[in-house]
Amino acid sequence: MANPVDVWAEPTLGENLARAGVTRRDFLAFCGALAGFFALGAGAPRASAEDIADKLAAVTKPNVVWLQLQECTGCMESTLRSGGTTVEEVVLRLLSVNYNELVMAAAGDGANKALADTNAEPHILVVNGSIPLKDDGIYCTIGGESAEEVLRTSAENATAILAVGACAVWGSVQASRPNPTGAVGVDAIIRDKPVINVAGCPPIGEVITATVAYLLMHDDVPKTDAESRPLFAYDQRIHDSCPRRAHFDAGQYVRSFDDEAARNGWCLYEVGCKGPSTFSACPVFQWNLHTSWPIGAGHPCIGCTEKDFFDRFTPFYQVLPNVRGFGVEATAEKIGWGLVGATVAGVAVHAGLTAIRHAASRKSEEGEPLHAFGDEPHGKAE
Repeated sequence: MANPVDVWAEPTLGENLARAGVTRRDFLAFCGALAGFFALGAGAPRASAEDIADKLAAVTKPNVVWLQLQECTGCMESTLRSGGTTVEEVVLRLLSVNYNELVMAAAGDGANKALADTNAEPHILVVNGSIPLKDDGIYCTIGGESAEEVLRTSAENATAILAVGACAVWGSVQASRPNPTGAVGVDAIIRDKPVINVAGCPPIGEVITATVAYLLMHDDVPKTDAESRPLFAYDQRIHDSCPRRAHFDAGQYVRSFDDEAARNGWCLYEVGCKGPSTFSACPVFQWNLHTSWPIGAGHPCIGCTEKDFFDRFTPFYQVLPNVRGFGVEATAEKIGWGLVGATVAGVAVHAGLTAIRHAASRKSEEGEPLHAFGDEPHGKAE
């Protein structure tokens, strides 16, 4: 990876993009993608690609400390592999990432010095990984210091703190029962400053970079939901935008993997999909330059953007009728009943279902066609 300091030779981002040969047209394309992202949900001011480009072009180099604590590096990998513009336009040219263990060339004393020097100045702090508290934090140490000590020191002069990934948000799998290391999320340690939770295991790379871009554009943190997640990326349930939603409404469900319904792309709810209880932009932005996403690949959502998902949503491949829904929804089995077009806390609640869902479900179990939904006769599901 190129040295960010070498890339940033001029005072502002715009001047450095020009120096690097990036045309205004290419930069506007990048900013247009950001504009579309911010327009997707609530909590972000509407802005055109030109407005975003003007604001970002005027940004001066911000310093970044990117910690990787008790985690698997998956969140950083998601950022690096989300598309060419993410690393090139954001990580290198928008930010001076002075410390990141996964990608930095320095090691040992050189890495420790880079961390100490950057911590002494105002900086953006990005954290991957949970913080183990049991046994004096011996389960994750860096340079002889516990993860908690490293985090507290790095947070002292931080102007913004991003907890990126389920581990940093609440502890993730290592914090699930019985939580042998006493793992917690960043906001359980840092209580005197706001922590922005970019949830997911891992989050979509574009969600990470869009959150960073928002900080740089507005010099402020984005509006968040009750879990401190940016509203522009987490104000809609996966269920609301899922391309299989029509099959859910029609009572057309996959009953087992690779049955006829699965091959036809029917709803995955009855093989454990947690989309009705999960808030994320996965159906819209997907992964790897919009190549695919779990439900698109035939796998049910496991709810990884939700707090305590491993304890709340397992076993993953079973319907969990008592999973709490959002606001008006008592359980996943009662989604939408009698409440058409309701809105709770700014989140659009999907249209209510009627008794036809149960009738349709019985029909699909019997292998009978649902003519009202355009189905043709077919054999009984395997």
